[in-house]
Amino acid sequence: MTRLIDLTRPIKVVDKKSFPQQLMPLYRIISPEIEHIDHAQGAQIMQSLFSCPQDHLPDGEGWAEDNISLSSHLGTHVDAPWHYGSRCGDAPAKTIDQIKLEDLYCDGVVLDFSSKKNSGEAITVACLEGELKRINYKIKEGDAVLIRTGHDEYELNDPKRYNYPGMIGESAKWLACQGARVGGTDATGWDRPFPVMIADYLRTKNKEHIWDAHFAHREQEFYVVQQLTNLHLLPACGFKVAFFPLNIVGASAAPARVVAFIE
Repeated sequence: MTRLIDLTRPIKVVDKKSFPQQLMPLYRIISPEIEHIDHAQGAQIMQSLFSCPQDHLPDGEGWAEDNISLSSHLGTHVDAPWHYGSRCGDAPAKTIDQIKLEDLYCDGVVLDFSSKKNSGEAITVACLEGELKRINYKIKEGDAVLIRTGHDEYELNDPKRYNYPGMIGESAKWLACQGARVGGTDATGWDRPFPVMIADYLRTKNKEHIWDAHFAHREQEFYVVQQLTNLHLLPACGFKVAFFPLNIVGASAAPARVVAFIE
C-alpha cells in the first residue's frame, strides 16, 4: 500500500499588520490576496446569468468562488531555469510550461540540516557530503535532494522563519554535478537569507555573494522547489516525490502540489 505525504504549504492570507516590517519585501511571496465570493453573491451572479428569481435556486443559494492574486513564487513552488537567466548552458532556458512532468517525478532523498536552524548559515559541500555519509546514500542521476531545515515549523509572521540555513553557489553546483535534477527546501529560499547575502556582498564587494545558489544553476539544468513542508515525516530515502506546477505559459515559476509516495 502506498502512503501519500503532502509536502505543500497551505496557501492562506497572512495579516499584513502582523508581518515583520523588516521582512515586508518577502510578503508578496508569502501571502496571496483572496476574495471569497459566497453563496449569496453567487446567487446574484446566477440570477443575472439565468434571468431567474432567487427562489428557483436551491435554498436561494448560488455557487461559491474565489478570486486569487498571487506571485508565481508564492508558497510551495517550482522554479524553472528561466528564473535564473535567459539561457541555461548553451540553450535557451526553459519556462515552467516547457518542463516535462517526467522530470518532476523523482526518487527523493532528505538531508537533515535542522541542527542549523535559525542560523542563516551556509550549507557547504562538506555539509552535504557529511549528511550523505551519515545516511549512507549516494546521489544518482535524476534524484530530488530535499533540504530539511525545520523552518516550516515557524509561523509565517515569525521573523525566525526567515533566518534559515541555505545553499551557496559551490554546493548548489555540486548537487547538480552529482546528478540531482531537483533541489528542494522547507525554507523560504534556496540560497542563504537575503540579509546575509547582502551583508556579505556589501562587506566584500564580491559578486559571488549575489544570489549565488540560484545563479549556479545557469550552467546546468536544475529545478529548485521552495517552501516545502513536512519533510520530517519522510524517511531519508526510498520514496518517490512529484512536483507538479501549474502549467502557466511563459512563467519563471508556478505554485505546485508536491506529494511524496512511500511504499
